[in-house]
Amino acid sequence: MKFTDGYWQIRPGLTRLRPAGVESVDAGERELTVFAPAKKITDRGDTLNQPLFTITFTSPAPDVIGVRIEHHVGGVPARPSFALSQGDEHPVKVEVDPQTARLTTGDLTVVVALDGPWNVTFERDGRYLTGSDARSVGLLTDPEGRRFLHEQLALGVGETVYGLGERFGPLVKNGQVVDIWNADGGTSSEQAYKNVPFYLSSAGYGVFVDSPGHVSFEVGSEVVSRNQFSVEDEILQYYVIGGPEPKDVLRRYTALTGRPARVPAWSMGLWLSTSFTTDYNEETTSGFVDGMAERDLPLSVFHFDCFWMRQFHWCDFAWDPEAFPDPAAMLARLKARGLRISLWINPYIAQRSALFEEGRKLGYLLRRPDGSVWQWDMWQAGMAIVDFTNPDATAWFRGKLQALIDMGVDCFKTDFGERIPTDVVWFDGSDPERMHNYYPHLYNRAVFDLLEQNRGEGDAVLFARSATAGGQQFPVHWGGDCESSFEAMAESLRGGLSLASSGFGYWSHDIGGFEGTPDAAVFKRWVPFGLLSSHSRLHGSGSYRVPWAFDEEAVQVLRAFTKLKLALMPYLVTVATEAHEQGTPMMRPMLLEFPNDPAVAYLERQYMLGPDILVAPVMSRSGEVRFYLPEGTWTHLLSGEQVEGSRWITQTYGFDSLPVFVRQGAVLAFGSVDDRPEYDWANDVELRWYHPTEGDTARVTLPGPDGTPAAVLDLTYTAGQAHTSVIEGTPTHTITVIP
Repeated sequence: MKFTDGYWQIRPGLTRLRPAGVESVDAGERELTVFAPAKKITDRGDTLNQPLFTITFTSPAPDVIGVRIEHHVGGVPARPSFALSQGDEHPVKVEVDPQTARLTTGDLTVVVALDGPWNVTFERDGRYLTGSDARSVGLLTDPEGRRFLHEQLALGVGETVYGLGERFGPLVKNGQVVDIWNADGGTSSEQAYKNVPFYLSSAGYGVFVDSPGHVSFEVGSEVVSRNQFSVEDEILQYYVIGGPEPKDVLRRYTALTGRPARVPAWSMGLWLSTSFTTDYNEETTSGFVDGMAERDLPLSVFHFDCFWMRQFHWCDFAWDPEAFPDPAAMLARLKARGLRISLWINPYIAQRSALFEEGRKLGYLLRRPDGSVWQWDMWQAGMAIVDFTNPDATAWFRGKLQALIDMGVDCFKTDFGERIPTDVVWFDGSDPERMHNYYPHLYNRAVFDLLEQNRGEGDAVLFARSATAGGQQFPVHWGGDCESSFEAMAESLRGGLSLASSGFGYWSHDIGGFEGTPDAAVFKRWVPFGLLSSHSRLHGSGSYRVPWAFDEEAVQVLRAFTKLKLALMPYLVTVATEAHEQGTPMMRPMLLEFPNDPAVAYLERQYMLGPDILVAPVMSRSGEVRFYLPEGTWTHLLSGEQVEGSRWITQTYGFDSLPVFVRQGAVLAFGSVDDRPEYDWANDVELRWYHPTEGDTARVTLPGPDGTPAAVLDLTYTAGQAHTSVIEGTPTHTITVIP
C-alpha cells in the first residue's frame, strides 16, 4: 500500500507519525526495548501530548532477530497468529553504550543509534545487511480513522528480492507491489493462491512479517531504495533472519515456521487424474489404468477429481452411485494393481449436500454477524464453509474423510480455501481479516493430521492449492489453474520457484496445463518438466491427459521420463530428506546453489533439482531454448555431452530431450528399478561420478525406506580410477566414472 505522493509528499487525507529518535532504553538479559517519541525531546514540556513508539528487539533462535514496533497496545490480542518455534536456549548478548544499543545472536547484530535521528542497522559479522532510518517507520491515519504501520528496510545497489509466496510474475520482486491476500486468480495475474509474508534477499538475509492478515509489500516500488511492508494495525512484528547463504536463511526460517513433512516415496511417482469436467465412470478409469499398463507407463497414484461425487452435492463425500456403483470393490481392484488412490475434496458444503443441514444444525458452518449461515452461489449452489476454528466441526469433517480412508483412499487433493469472506463471525472469535489467509492452514492441517494418524509419519501427503506461512508443513502443493500453453509453463515455473524461495520444499503442476486442451507439442514439452519436478501429475479441466490422446510420440516421451525419474529415486529421496530436515526445497532457484554468480539472479526459466541436476524446460514449439550454465564442466544427463559453463547456450532439442545437465563432481545414484518408486535404493545401485579430477573425494548417502541413511560411502578418484570405502551399511553397487 502506498502512502506517499512521490518522495516528498504524503497522500491527501493521511496524517503520519514517525519515531524521531531514542528517548531511553531498557536493556534486559535477552531483549532490548527502546522508546522513541514522535518528535525530538528538548525539555520536559515536549513529553506532553506526545505519541511514543515502543520498539522491542528479541531473538527466538540463533541468527534471528525479532522486531516489534508498537503504538497503542491496549487492543484485544489478535488471532489467529502464526505458531512459531522459539527454538532451544541460545546465547543472546545485549550491550548499551552512550552512542548505541546492540543485541547480538550468533553472527547477527541489530544496532540502534542513541544519539541522533532514528536509525537501526542489521549487521552480520560487522557487515551491513539492511536497516531502518528516519523515514522508514511510519504510523499513518486515514480520514476514516484507520491506522497503518509500516517499516521500510533498505535495499542495496544490485540487491534482489525473492519469495512472498507462489507468485507467477517475475521471479525477482524488485519494483513490484505485492499484497499478501489469498485469491483464486489462476496463474496469469498478480493474485496468488499461496501468499507468504516472507522474502529472501540476495544480500544474505530474509525478512518474515509475523501477521497472517493483509500485509502489503512495496518492493522498491514506493521508495526504490527500500522494501516497505505495512499492516492495518498499531503493532507490527517482523523478524530479520541471517544467512550468510540463501540456504541458511531458509533453514532458519523453516525452523521458525515449520519444516516440510517427509513425503512418501510413492507420492513422487506418476499421478494420473480423471481431469475435472470430463465424462468418466468406473469403466473410463479402468480403461485409463489398463491403457497405462499396456503401454508400459508406470503409474503410482490414480486421482478421482470432483465428479466422483454427484453434481450439486459437493461436498457430501458420497460416491456417485451411477458412475461408481461399488466404489469399495473398485478401489480394492485398483490397489491390487499397486496403485494409491487420491480423491478431490474441498471445505465447502453445497446447499443440496446432505451435510449442509447437518452442519447448520450443529453450528459447524461459518456464520454471518446476524447468526445466519454464510452462503453464496459461486462454485456450488448455496454453498457454505466449514468453520475449522470449531474443534467439533473439524472432528465432524475429519469423520467424513475417515470413512473414505477406511474404504481404501490414500490421500486427498485439498482444493480451494482461498475465497474466505471477511463479513463473518468465527467460532473462536478470530479476526476475519486475519483468518482469510490463515484458513487454508487450518484446513490442510486437519486433513494432513488425519492422514498421518492413519498412515503414520512420513506416509501422509496432500495435493493442496492454498497456503500461507507455515503451510509447508503439510505437503504437497501444486500450482493451480493454468492455461495449456508455453506461456503458462513459464508462469507455472515462476510460481514454483517463488514458492521454493518461501520455504516450501515440494511443488507440482498440471502436466500439459489445466484450462483448455494442449496441442501435442505443448504436452510433449511439458512432460519432461513435470517428471523433473518433485511431484508429477497428469491433470486437466475439460479434457483427458492420457498421452495417447495426443500421439504415439507423447506415449514414448512420457515413458522415457517417468522411467528416468523412477531410476533417480535414490537421489530424489535423499533430496527430499534434505527438504524435510533442512528446509532446502527440492526444486531450487539457481540463486540457492550459486549465490555468488551474478548471472543467476534473474534466471526464472531453469532450476536445480536438488544440488546436482540443472533443468531448463523447453518452452517453444521449435525446441529452441536458451539457458545458462554456471562455472564448471556440465554433463548432459541423457546424451553424455559435456559443456563448459560460465556462459549462455542456445540449443535445439527434440521432444525426447531438454537441457538437463549434471554438475561437475556430482555422484548420482541410479537404481536398477524403473517401474515403481518404492524399491531398495541402497542395493544394486549404479553410482555415476561426473567428471572427477585427480584427488577428488565425494561422500554418497543411499537412503533406506524411511529416507534415513541405509548406506554411506566415501569415494576417492586417483590415477584415473574411483575407489570406494563403505562407511555404513552393506550396499551392492557399481561405480561408473563419466570422464
